[in-house]
Amino acid sequence: MREVKQISSLQNHLVKKVTLLKEKSRERKSSGSFVLEGQREFDLACKGGYNIQYVFFCPKIISEENLRQKLESFEKFPEIIEVSHEIYQKMAYRESTEGIVAIASSKKHAVNDISFRNKNPLVLIAEAPEKPGNIGALLRTADAANLDAVIIVNNKGDLYNPNIIRSSVGCLFTVNIATGTTMEVIRFLKENNIAIYSAALSASCVYTEVDYKKGCAIVVGTESTGLTREWLENSDQNIIIPMQGEIDSMNVSVSAAILIFEAKRQRKFL
Repeated sequence: MREVKQISSLQNHLVKKVTLLKEKSRERKSSGSFVLEGQREFDLACKGGYNIQYVFFCPKIISEENLRQKLESFEKFPEIIEVSHEIYQKMAYRESTEGIVAIASSKKHAVNDISFRNKNPLVLIAEAPEKPGNIGALLRTADAANLDAVIIVNNKGDLYNPNIIRSSVGCLFTVNIATGTTMEVIRFLKENNIAIYSAALSASCVYTEVDYKKGCAIVVGTESTGLTREWLENSDQNIIIPMQGEIDSMNVSVSAAILIFEAKRQRKFL
């Protein structure tokens, strides 16, 4: 295992790099790197096969021995760097992140790279989600339901936004996830014989009346505008959750959870 290095200056280039990666999407995209914070996120990213470049640890919070135990199974060791509590506070978003900050390499997430472990996959499609908190909640639901994949269509942001990582509690690293344009994703679904069930207000049947046991994708749109025309035109069936109050929509992550777990119920949670 590599020798542990030390950083004692807030002006160190790696401290500045962590700050840039946290704050600037452009920096994350151009470098192909992002920041991990906390033992849970770190462990899940490692389990998800992410390449860890640097690990910064604060010995006031986590011991070098405990960190080395976490790294025992690594085939390619990252740079291990001890930092002072002052530097750790500069690097970390939260006080309660257990003394670990890391820089990792991002993945490509191309639609055509998705492979399914089941012959009848269950997929969640989210079109143009706007809020990192919603994306994080969708990924948590996908992890809870053990979905075969999540595809973000026309993604307006950055999957490695720290707010997505935090709100997903690390599920960004546990879910089979891809991004693509509307037509790329529709083409992919059709080529793989995956039925498209679009959550929509028009020409819809009640969501419990649809057969989700075959390969299918549940498609949800934004709360403000819903799904675009392309999805409605290519949908095998539009589905709706009946509302009994004054409004006609719910938070997208709540709606997706209801639809997903109906599909899982029909599949007897397999």
